[in-house]
Amino acid sequence: MANSASPQPARSGPATETRHGATPVATPLEAVESLIWRLATGPRLDRLGAIVGEHLATGGKRLRAKLALGACAAVGLPVEAAIPWAAACELLHNASLVHDDLQDGDTVRRGHPTTWAMHGMPQAVNAGDLLLMLPFVALDTDGLPEAARWPLARALAKDAETTVRGQSAELDMLRGQRLDNDHYNEAVAGKTAALFALPVSGALIIAGRAADAARLSAPFAELGMLFQLQDDVVDLYGDKGRGERGADIREGKVSALVVEHLSRSPRDRSRLVEILLRSRERTSADDVSWAALQFEESGALDAVLERIHGIAAQARAELAAEPALLAVAEELIARSLAPLAFLPGRAHHPSQRQASPSGNAAQAV
Repeated sequence: MANSASPQPARSGPATETRHGATPVATPLEAVESLIWRLATGPRLDRLGAIVGEHLATGGKRLRAKLALGACAAVGLPVEAAIPWAAACELLHNASLVHDDLQDGDTVRRGHPTTWAMHGMPQAVNAGDLLLMLPFVALDTDGLPEAARWPLARALAKDAETTVRGQSAELDMLRGQRLDNDHYNEAVAGKTAALFALPVSGALIIAGRAADAARLSAPFAELGMLFQLQDDVVDLYGDKGRGERGADIREGKVSALVVEHLSRSPRDRSRLVEILLRSRERTSADDVSWAALQFEESGALDAVLERIHGIAAQARAELAAEPALLAVAEELIARSLAPLAFLPGRAHHPSQRQASPSGNAAQAV
């Protein structure tokens, strides 16, 4: 049930350095966090700013911000240019989360009630819309070259469009019985992969290397696919902090495990679709356990894990001539694979490098 009480004011963000000589920041990520909070609260803290601040206070990996910082460092940009771009990417991602929770009916994220569960659907729409607009405000910040601002705004708008279309495609997969890898790949390329390529393409645009942006950000889009694949696995076999195992099954979401299993065991299609079409309340723990067992026995789980490691190897090959960006990719791969450590004997693959990446760019992710 929605909580009609006013939310607590958003906590203050980390201290940040300003043109007027305020408290210096310890890290670029803290400066990004501070800018995000200032943008969310606006010139004065109102109810919507407090709601958005409440969502931001639940934490999160800040992967898109870290990726932007790492990519900017890799192409030699000063931190002043990286901070607003990193904030813009992270804000856009959080807009997608607020709307995604509402559309999926999720009541828990990061161990906390979701925005719509706390404040109702209308205010969740408002919060997501505000987060969707703030990335463009972030671009009007000291540090970004004036000539880069319009190309960055265009990149933000285009990838926001791609993300929304991908989300729509995912929601339509079950209803349209599009339960195959092609439709899954199309949905994930939009809803997840685009926001992994965006931080890198933007860094290249700021650095004056717009001609290289599509080519060098493409491997990071593939790593976005890798991230979604591991997220699908962790949802069913691990713990994503969403309050229950198998939330994707309960929501009727067509995951990589679903499409891979049906390609191997089409005889299970009727039963699996029946489970996915049930309401969350009518989907039992036994239903979830049955699906998990079938995916493992059919080899679907191993196939998805194999695909994850194949994507990692391909990204490494494509970035071999760009060692600084490769270091950023290595760190992203390591972070993406870490949640799979609960699968002993399956989490590692011969294609993984044993050495930890080094260098400032990699450490920023």
